[in-house]
Amino acid sequence: MMQSLNKNNFMKSDVALYGMFISVALVLSYIESIIPIPVPVPGIKLGLANVVILWILYSMGVKPAAFISIIRVIIANFLFGNLYGMIFSGVGAVLSLIVMYLLKKTGKFSIIGVSIAGGAAHNIGQVIVAVIVLQNIRMGYYLPILLVSGLVTGIAIGVLGGLLYKKIKILQTNVHL
Repeated sequence: MMQSLNKNNFMKSDVALYGMFISVALVLSYIESIIPIPVPVPGIKLGLANVVILWILYSMGVKPAAFISIIRVIIANFLFGNLYGMIFSGVGAVLSLIVMYLLKKTGKFSIIGVSIAGGAAHNIGQVIVAVIVLQNIRMGYYLPILLVSGLVTGIAIGVLGGLLYKKIKILQTNVHL
């Protein structure tokens, strides 16, 4: 009985922790949605919420990062986006997280390198969705520009995520998912 009580207490604290991370990621998504980016190519964003996802990936693991990323994409698109935005960002987020996890797991890449690859994977995922949804292979012409933006934002997110990872430590053993 005592063991299940402790497990339930940890799970309640996990819910609060996850809620906090989702809230921070949503605030960053909102800030990003109101910042106008004067670029001629649709789909270029700063990816501010990815700082949270990157930190969670390094601090807590892939399962919490995936859970929080998916919930954030769904809620953010209900609040500030639309169904197409949910599809585009959802596929990008999943592909990005898979690539970041695999590169992190090798131990051969810095957090900045992992972030850059995640940004590139996100953009590749968005282009794949655009080609499928719009049934137009020419959407691939956007890819070089999106990859450059993924490089730039990946560096920025990686630097910020790396700083946060070094400064903010939590008990990793208290995470259940």
